[in-house]
Amino acid sequence: MECPLFETGDVLYYNRLACEQDLSDFHAEGEVNMQFIDNSLVLASRLNPEQHGDFAHWVLWCKHDFPDRISIEWTFKPLEEPGLCMLFFAAQGQNGEDIFDQSLPRRYGHYPQYHSGAINTYHLSYFRRKWPDERAFCTCNLRKSAGFHLVAQGADPLPTVKDVKESYQLKLIKYEQYIQFSINNLVVLEWLDQGSEFGSMLTTGKLGFRQMAPLKAMYRDLKVSELNQLAVTT
Repeated sequence: MECPLFETGDVLYYNRLACEQDLSDFHAEGEVNMQFIDNSLVLASRLNPEQHGDFAHWVLWCKHDFPDRISIEWTFKPLEEPGLCMLFFAAQGQNGEDIFDQSLPRRYGHYPQYHSGAINTYHLSYFRRKWPDERAFCTCNLRKSAGFHLVAQGADPLPTVKDVKESYQLKLIKYEQYIQFSINNLVVLEWLDQGSEFGSMLTTGKLGFRQMAPLKAMYRDLKVSELNQLAVTT
């Protein structure tokens, strides 16, 4: 794969995720419990998955729309597992609507509403510890929807919660057809969306965090920046 080199431009959005006021930019779908500990946002489900199954999970959307050619960075630390963490990005209605358009069906955190519903989006699963097979062989998965298409996969370097000693710096690059995900500057996966399968390349839209219960995790310092391409290496 040809690997672009980028220069970070202007910061388009920054949120410390450090206090309740910082959540005014966000919209929850599903029963999410939000706390602030040590100037960080700690997220979990209000519902017990043993009672509510797959309806115990949730999505927390940032209300802002973002362009193409961006990097998305955030600090992450898993606190309790099992569970799963995901980032949606470039999310729009299938006909270009805002994802909050009243004409779209209501969503409340149930995964099929997002991967095979009325929206198009990329979704990156970067901490997959929900099911026994995910814990036995840990990967990060990139999918494109609508349609739940697995388009890229890479080894997950994050340890299980009992071995976590620090927070991790996560970074997602979306520059036209090129998508790259890294953890602590280690590239985990890359993919080129040629727009020739699974629908046209996705560009602008919203981003959102998703967790599967009963996972509990910490988030801090969400930053979205413009990207300028410098060169292409092979």
